[in-house]
This record gives sequence, structure tokens and C-alpha cells, in this order.
Amino acid sequence: MADEWFDVLDPDTGRVIGRAPRDLCHGDPSLVHRAVHAAVFHPDGRLLLQKRAPTKRVQPGKWDISVGGHLISGEDWSDALLRETEEELGIEVPPSAFRFRFDIREWNAFESENIQVYSLVHSGPFRFQKEEIVEVRFFDLRELAERIQCGEAEGLTPLLKREIPLLLSGGRE
Repeated sequence: MADEWFDVLDPDTGRVIGRAPRDLCHGDPSLVHRAVHAAVFHPDGRLLLQKRAPTKRVQPGKWDISVGGHLISGEDWSDALLRETEEELGIEVPPSAFRFRFDIREWNAFESENIQVYSLVHSGPFRFQKEEIVEVRFFDLRELAERIQCGEAEGLTPLLKREIPLLLSGGRE
């Protein structure tokens, strides 16, 4: 299978300045690229999390946001959001079902991503991508926030630990 290509962004303006393969973007934090996340909420307010497969290169076996994926080169945010939601959870929803929540950057020693985070209300059923996801489960958002605040959230990805309070507060870090 051919490697996916990502648009590379100017770190200051966010404008596309080139392209690079996924394998190069992952491992070179100077190659800023885009990703999209969807926080899927049950109608009762609980947040769906996915448990990453132990074979994942980044954060294996940790609980993560409901949907997360990269924009392939030339793809817009909406198309990536719909594609990733269908790929990861097996659900098809119209673009109007999503609500933009906030932008967040995840720049670390491994990679640099500019991420747009959206939310969606959906109760399932879900047909998750078994190669990448071990389990999906709804969690109480406030309980997750309390665990993070108390330092009892070692099973969550570092980025999810930043996203949960933002989902509660309306998006201000």
C-alpha cells in the first residue's frame, strides 16, 4: 500500500507550503501537518472514547478521543472528519451533525499537528476499526476531568487529558 501524503504547513501561518509522506511527518516535528478529532457524545452527555490497539505506534493501549485522524494532502477538514468517523466507528452522518469546538496544537518531539476538534451526538451502534481500536466505551465527562485533575488518568493519552477540560469549558486552554 502506498504511503499517505500530508500537506505540510508553515508553523506561523498554518498555510500549506508542501507535502510529505506520513512516515516522514511522524518522526520529524518540523513537518507541521493537520489532523481532525471528533468527540462523540451519547444523548445523555457521556463521551465515547476509543482504546488504541497495542500495535499502534503512538500511545498504544491508551484511551483516546472518539475519532482522530490526519487530513490527506488536498483534503478539507469536513471530508476528513466524515471519512475518519466512518472508518473508525462505522457510522455515516451528515456534515451538519458536527459542531466545531476548538483548535488545538499537539507539537512534541515526535510530530507537530494542528488539530480541529468537533463534536457529534450519536448513541451507536458502532462498528469500530479492529486493527486500530480494541474497544469503545462511553464515559462520564466530568468524572474524566476529575481523574485528570487528581493525577489519576494514566490510561488516557496526553492529548486527551488536554482535550477533556476544553470540551467542558467551551474550548479555552
